[in-house]
Amino acid sequence: MSNTASLKKEYQDRIVPALTKEFGYKSIMQVPVLKKIVINQGLGMATADKKIIDVAIAELTAITGQKAVATVSKKDISNFKLRKKMPIGVMVTLRREQMYEFLERLIRIALPRIRDFKGIESKLDGRGN
Repeated sequence: MSNTASLKKEYQDRIVPALTKEFGYKSIMQVPVLKKIVINQGLGMATADKKIIDVAIAELTAITGQKAVATVSKKDISNFKLRKKMPIGVMVTLRREQMYEFLERLIRIALPRIRDFKGIESKLDGRGN
């Protein structure tokens, strides 16, 4: 494809051979691969105002270029005035070309514009999540 994200092309052409050489992988299938990016936004105040969910869906859709979906609560929690199946957040799962396009825009455009950027704190749990 001619419109393949340059980050994906760079990963395949330069990073995969470097990782294979550095870690001594016998097969290309052993090299770590990015499968999906999940972007979510929890909206605790959405229990009071339903329009907040619509605004958040519109924002995430504009940022990612893919329609966001509302996430709903799984159970009742009276202290939070929360009922089962109430919308409490929004999420988008990006895969394939859209994932690489989003990651490239994040790395090359958005993160360098952050003032006093010191890096991203790791959210990995040691199991690939």
